[in-house]
Amino acid sequence: MIFSPKPENLTDLDLVARYQKNGDKQLVGLLYKRYTGFVFAVCLKYLRSRSESEDAVMQIFEKLFDDLKKHSVQNFKSWLYTVAKNHCFHIIRSKKKEHLVGDMVKNNHPQHMEISNNMYHDNEDLLEQQLGHLEQALPKLSEEQRICVELFYLKQKSYNEVASITGYTLGQVKSYIQNGKRNLKISLTGNEQ
Repeated sequence: MIFSPKPENLTDLDLVARYQKNGDKQLVGLLYKRYTGFVFAVCLKYLRSRSESEDAVMQIFEKLFDDLKKHSVQNFKSWLYTVAKNHCFHIIRSKKKEHLVGDMVKNNHPQHMEISNNMYHDNEDLLEQQLGHLEQALPKLSEEQRICVELFYLKQKSYNEVASITGYTLGQVKSYIQNGKRNLKISLTGNEQ
């Protein structure tokens, strides 16, 4: 008779291997019990908000159901730290993107901002309006400018990544982004020439 250890007694890598083999979500649940505090601490370090960190922990462990099937994991704790850190960076980048869009509209559309503030719209409504204005302005750019601006600002790609994706030279990418940003400002303020 072969004796099989209880799942609670398995190592992290054994739990991962079993999950990859049979898809039993209870095995990920055991990893959740072991590492909730650890992931929360990582999230709190980067996000500096208890509630955001709690939400991030849940999102990270939900993603593990798919991620563990796609990746070969050699050291679970180290791999999980990287996953948590990258998730937090994604949240931080998303916030920066919201602020960037907000700042572009605020700096280039002051009358709209005054009206919004006077009407006491909450931030989500304001951001939605700003994104709407930006979405209307983007198609007015040349195709090259629009693609480069979207990749750089909305997809958070570097100049080199944009050049690699589009096939444009680095100089062309910088020029398209600079000109596209200027044209967006003109379009958002209504000062088209």
